[in-house]
Amino acid sequence: MELTPLLLKKIVDTASQAARLAGIKAVEELSHVTSSLKNQTEVVTQADPICQEIIIRYIRNVFPKHGILAEEGPNASMLVEPPQDNSDIWWIIDPIDGTNNYAHGLLCFCVSIGVIHNGSPVAGVIYDPCTDSLYTAASGLQTLCNGKPASVSRDKISKIASFAFDSHFDPSVEPAVHQILRLTRARSMGSTALHMAYLAKGAIIGTFTVSARLWDIAAGVILIQQAGGIVTTLGGKAAFPIDMGNYRSERFRLLAANPEIYPELAKIFETTNS
Repeated sequence: MELTPLLLKKIVDTASQAARLAGIKAVEELSHVTSSLKNQTEVVTQADPICQEIIIRYIRNVFPKHGILAEEGPNASMLVEPPQDNSDIWWIIDPIDGTNNYAHGLLCFCVSIGVIHNGSPVAGVIYDPCTDSLYTAASGLQTLCNGKPASVSRDKISKIASFAFDSHFDPSVEPAVHQILRLTRARSMGSTALHMAYLAKGAIIGTFTVSARLWDIAAGVILIQQAGGIVTTLGGKAAFPIDMGNYRSERFRLLAANPEIYPELAKIFETTNS
């Protein structure tokens, strides 16, 4: 299926409205948050499935046959509804990215909706309801923040430049992390999607993750790419395309940065696994 500019605009408009509706509901639910553990390690709140259902219902009204992959599914697993046509279009949904923050009243969370076609991100929307910031992008279209063009910074690595970190990371990346900690101002905001949105608008120079799942990064990847940034695995390889039919909630190990510093960062991480 060909993704025409008109279809991509319709996809972005649909994702934007769905994200806004879910974000508004998430803020409403903040006054009475209840939370529990999923898979013994991940926090989930009563708002996550509510917001996810809002998003899916809105998308289904416009694109009833597209595929859906969303974080909150049955039995603490992801939700998977394959495409019912030959479009090979999947909507990748994280109703609240930064749920741990959300559950504890830290107002740093967002709604993330990415769209994947033929295994690669082609459109993405991230909405931060607490600042009313809407980030959008699609193949062939400039990344926007609240309708205004956004682009990655051209800042070099320095002690006044901010770099965003995973909340947790494994020993394989500790040498790289320690080096970046010495060279930059560290930021860990508890939301991979927001890290990627901030990189796309030039607020930070780079970020990495070793634990993100597809719904955490699908929207952010296209935002960064269309803003002039680079996203690869930690080993410097292309992270996409992937086989959507065989995705089983595997984690992504990604490095993202502005092009000025990506080669230097890639060298710092070169001893890690891809």
